[in-house]
Amino acid sequence: MATLELVLILLLSASLGVTLFRRLGLPAMLGYLLAGIVIGPHATGLIPPDTATQGLAEFGVIFLMFTVGLEFSLAQLMAMRRTVFGLGGAQMLLTLGLGLLLSLALGIAWQGSVALAGALALSSTAIISRLLSERLELKSTHGQRIMGIMLFQDLAVVPLLVLIPALAQGQGALGHTLLLAGLKAVLALALLLGFGKRWMNRWFHWVAQQKTSEVFILNVLLVTLFMAWVTQRAGLSLALGAFISGVLLAETDYRYQVEDYIKPFRDVLLGLFFITIGTLLDLSVVLAQLPWVIATLLALLGFKLIIVFALGRWFRDVDSVALRTALAVAPAGEFGFVLLAQAEGLKLLPESVLQIVLAAMLISMLLSPLIMMMSDRIVLYCCASEWTLRSLALHELSARSYGVQRHVIVCGYGRSGQNLSRFLEQEGLSVIALDMDPQRVRAAATAGDSVVFGDAVRSEVLIAAGLHRAAAVVVTFADTHASLAIISQVREMEPGLPVIVRTYDDMDLDQLKDAGAAEVVPEILEGSLMLASHAMLELGVPLARVLKRIRQVRSERYHLMRGFFRGMTDDSTEHAEQNQPRLHSIVMGEGAYANGRQLRDLDLDGLGVEVTAIRRHGIRGLRPTPDMALAAMDVIVLLGLPDSLARAETRLLQG
Repeated sequence: MATLELVLILLLSASLGVTLFRRLGLPAMLGYLLAGIVIGPHATGLIPPDTATQGLAEFGVIFLMFTVGLEFSLAQLMAMRRTVFGLGGAQMLLTLGLGLLLSLALGIAWQGSVALAGALALSSTAIISRLLSERLELKSTHGQRIMGIMLFQDLAVVPLLVLIPALAQGQGALGHTLLLAGLKAVLALALLLGFGKRWMNRWFHWVAQQKTSEVFILNVLLVTLFMAWVTQRAGLSLALGAFISGVLLAETDYRYQVEDYIKPFRDVLLGLFFITIGTLLDLSVVLAQLPWVIATLLALLGFKLIIVFALGRWFRDVDSVALRTALAVAPAGEFGFVLLAQAEGLKLLPESVLQIVLAAMLISMLLSPLIMMMSDRIVLYCCASEWTLRSLALHELSARSYGVQRHVIVCGYGRSGQNLSRFLEQEGLSVIALDMDPQRVRAAATAGDSVVFGDAVRSEVLIAAGLHRAAAVVVTFADTHASLAIISQVREMEPGLPVIVRTYDDMDLDQLKDAGAAEVVPEILEGSLMLASHAMLELGVPLARVLKRIRQVRSERYHLMRGFFRGMTDDSTEHAEQNQPRLHSIVMGEGAYANGRQLRDLDLDGLGVEVTAIRRHGIRGLRPTPDMALAAMDVIVLLGLPDSLARAETRLLQG
């Protein structure tokens, strides 16, 4: 197959797979895997098992390990050393040992058993960290335990990538090969980390002085691939060199710039790697061995769950924290596919075993979001301590709010919540703040702040906080989904109570207002208002006129500031592109359909588009009336979503 045809098929299948899984709210990685299964040699056969595809996949692994190295922090490692080396190390060793014993008992050669146990011991950092972030649980106790285990697993991948190729050597040469590989790895790490840090910082300082993004990107790619080539020539893996280059760059002043530039390459190439993993799966073999696939899946989830839960209790975590940690860590991870792909290339595992394990790992990763979603219910059902902790929290909250009248319930005690509370308390208003971060609650409560642990989305927490006696509820975090849930709870229990909501921009402003929010404060628009007010005052505009202008903008729901003209430097993520209103200018040519027609006849409102201004003969008029007729060479400024703007432009120009 020609290279261009191969790339086109990969890109088309990846685009369709990722789009499908994103719409389902699932990680893109699973979309890549599904695409690989469909186009692989065992299904439609669009992609043959050739070296060209494997070559692209190797680059994905290189950039995956580079990113791991880039995010590696020695300071973080030392701060979490008990969790990382204690809990994480014990989890890895016990899971590896149990997996090795079970594999040997099933008659798999010990070399393949080591590779298989290593793959099954790993969990998905990409999926779990994203889910924890979305659930605002990264800073929680179980979130810290989970990330500590994941950090050790990421570190353990490096020696496993060195170990597995050595296992393919003859048994007599294995000890010599492992010793030589270990010495090479230690020497490479010592040289590169010892001398490379100073050289890397100087080199990228010179690159940054060129002030050219192309040169910067080229040098990031050069350093990453050069390090991978050095370790490969030394008889080690490409991934080890990529990891080292990431660690070196993480110590420079250019870490975040490098991460920003490398992300598009990493995501695309890593996606191609997961497609190649999908091509390895033979669905006919999986269906024929379905009982074994289910048994492997249950063993994978069950044994890891038991091991991590037991270790959590051994490390003196309460049962609810230990169970939440175990539920997150139990499914397989992306690095497991890396190790299995390596074992498959070295023929360490029988084909039937490889198919069963691949299928079980893939299904476990598909179940990860569901397991995390159900974790609260599972923990409540299984753990008495969770009921006790929640009861104590509700009791403390009820005791704190007892007898307080006309107070303000502040949902979220981050920086905005703390500043708001200080302002309110200076005015003599009582405040009860709710927050889900136990560390923050503990520190703030010790300092005398009126904050307690509680999830403001839950109705019983709001009632315990004295909702029926409160004067207002303020949501200080920019999370539209949680804000809508809080508004719904308040509207149901206290319809007349005002709810003030913070949001990031104007994208969800109307939705929050329509849901019942008394006021919505968009950060970006309020920042623009403050900037404009200070500028006008400095230019001599009277204070009364400035205040009047600000009140007018707020009373009109920030109409003057809704939408903006997008440029290449603005956020280009799918969410921002498709869901944020924007401004768009259209010049009415001589033959435009809308020339001579009134705005009401064009019914642009029906398309979800608003005409914010019309520029005629160099004069710009804001908010034109519906009976205004358009003329040739008018410039029409529209506000709406991208799809609506495209339809409106077609109607204006073509009818």
